[in-house]
Amino acid sequence: MSAEATNPATPGPVVPTAPRRRARPRLDLRRLGRAALLGPGARDRLPDAIGHVVDAHRAHHPDADLEPLRRAYVLAESSHRGQMRKSGEPYITHPLAVTLILAELGAETVTLTASLLHDTVEDTDVTLDQVRDEFGEEVRYLVDGVTKLEKVDYGAAAEPETFRKMLVATGNDVRVMSIKLADRLHNMRTLGVMRPEKQARIAKVTRDVLIPLAERLGVQALKTELEDLVFAILHPEEYAHTRELIAENAARADDPLTAIADETRAVLREADIPAEVLIRPRHFVSVHRVSRKRGQLRGADFGRLLVLVNEDADCYGVLGELHTCMTPVVSEFKDFIAVPKFNLYQSLHTAVARPDGQVAEVLIRTYQMHKVAEAGVVALGNPYAPPVTDEPGDGERADPTRPGWLSRLLDWQRAAPDPDTFWSTLREDLAQDREITVFRPDGGTLGLPEGATCVDAAYAQYGEDAHACIGARVNGRLATLSTVLRDGDTVQLLMGQDPASEPSREWLEHAHTPAARIAIQRWLATHATTETAPPPPSTASPDDAAPAATAQRTGRPDAHPTTPRSASASAIVDLPGASVRLARCCTPVPPDEVTGFAVRGGAVTVHRVECAAVARMKNAGRAEVGARWDEPTADGTTGCRVTLFAESFGRPHLLADLTEAIALEGAEIVSATVEPPSQQRVRHTYTLQLPDAALLPALMRAMRNVPGVYDVSRAQHPVSAS
Repeated sequence: MSAEATNPATPGPVVPTAPRRRARPRLDLRRLGRAALLGPGARDRLPDAIGHVVDAHRAHHPDADLEPLRRAYVLAESSHRGQMRKSGEPYITHPLAVTLILAELGAETVTLTASLLHDTVEDTDVTLDQVRDEFGEEVRYLVDGVTKLEKVDYGAAAEPETFRKMLVATGNDVRVMSIKLADRLHNMRTLGVMRPEKQARIAKVTRDVLIPLAERLGVQALKTELEDLVFAILHPEEYAHTRELIAENAARADDPLTAIADETRAVLREADIPAEVLIRPRHFVSVHRVSRKRGQLRGADFGRLLVLVNEDADCYGVLGELHTCMTPVVSEFKDFIAVPKFNLYQSLHTAVARPDGQVAEVLIRTYQMHKVAEAGVVALGNPYAPPVTDEPGDGERADPTRPGWLSRLLDWQRAAPDPDTFWSTLREDLAQDREITVFRPDGGTLGLPEGATCVDAAYAQYGEDAHACIGARVNGRLATLSTVLRDGDTVQLLMGQDPASEPSREWLEHAHTPAARIAIQRWLATHATTETAPPPPSTASPDDAAPAATAQRTGRPDAHPTTPRSASASAIVDLPGASVRLARCCTPVPPDEVTGFAVRGGAVTVHRVECAAVARMKNAGRAEVGARWDEPTADGTTGCRVTLFAESFGRPHLLADLTEAIALEGAEIVSATVEPPSQQRVRHTYTLQLPDAALLPALMRAMRNVPGVYDVSRAQHPVSAS
């Protein structure tokens, strides 16, 4: 396959030349262009232009019927005849290159047939009915799945709606996305002929959508090259630096990976384990990531060893020999054979250290595992072919390749209200690249992205009925709905019986999955009209309007203006001439019952009678001084200062929500401190100035009502002056 066919004078990014995993036949686009212009040739022989495709296809499927490929090429060539790419090549070279990519990955004949035709309906006069009549319903479905929606019909929504259509089609047949990924790879290879701004736009969509989809479908061979191409366009300086590092390493005479590979071969020969040991150079993005992680790179950092064996048991035999005869780095061991990744990937990962301190990573897998690791769902052939079995079937075709993440994506995309929401949510969803499995008490399981909470589990299990969820048990213990779940947790969701149950707006803070967020947002939007409407415009002055606005925000229609005051409640003590101060340890306010104790300097400190300090001083023989509150001010209020502790679970935006609740109750924050989280619990300390001590109970209730806060109390021990 060629890297790029462009006009050398056309500015564009340098296309990555990352080392290939195996030798591949070069696709001569000039020769293909000439062959395409000369026509398909006789009906009884295959056109020369698809020779590369046929050779690659036969390598994986030696008994395949090639007649559909011949007919598909004839139709594609005649339909695209006269069309040229921006690179100056005949347009037919594009579907040929896309088809070769898929053929090398091992795609079966139906996929290759649809790949040759994938642009005919979009760019020529060929119709879907013609495709179905000539090639069958499966090919028609695949071609339709990758056909773009017209901008003239959808405007700016054409791109997101095309992806929505494509994902829905992928839900029924994953081969749709295989063709799209190969199509995007060839377009990215030839992107240098585009304007820089268009290159950047296409590269960003590739980075945000296509590369995560390639990762989730396990098509690593496409994903890694797409990553390098995007890297070259969006980060040209870092790409150039990485290319220099790779070139410098290639010029070195000694290669530690070669020495380790030779030693590994010797160890496995001695153990009589048939195996093939290869050196897999890292691609550009991988080298860049390793350099950022480790700093100065050494020779062994530029690649990894790949050990290929015949049987699963041999993988563990290789692992045992390497750990016995070499120095293993135990922390690097991962078993993705016993526990495959969510994208079908299986392999053993380990690392061994050389005496000079260099560490070589080693991948151990069977040949079949390697095929799936490279090609993902493409390597599985036709997932809809009837199983070879003597058992009677029900006539239904089941898709064994449809993973949980795709099912979840298809569920929430139906509820996305508009293209913008779908587009932004899709990118967020695809950015969550790890998956966990949690168990239900009934024995079922839920697949969720890493970081999901009990809120996400509720909507994954019950859909919109999760509005009635009132709590959860995680591993048998009561837990808040904001609790983050871990792989292997058992989750029991507690559901209320009220059919009018409604979700809390605060659940949005804990919703990690699009399905949960969209369901909650949709309910809130639907019921927004039932909330109190804002008052009509008034001719009153801005000062007159302020109390009404405050009352509306606090939810108390009869609330009085609550302008913070600097005045503090004052106490009177039975010690003439003594100055009086309120204790910081318990911050008494009216109408607390209080008592006083004389301290140095002729002052009396006033405490609440239930303060722990009072008991200590009385036990120590200190004499109490009578204390009581002074009369309130003329307007009936008594300003005061109080210190409150709030105990909460940690969550985003909690501090902002608490301070907003405090402000809405008319309190002024004098100082605030937040202690570092401990076991997901956070302790906040607020010193507050209230215009009226009577507002304290309502303030504490408002703070307790903030989601995540489970207790609010008055200060009972000394606090710092801050």
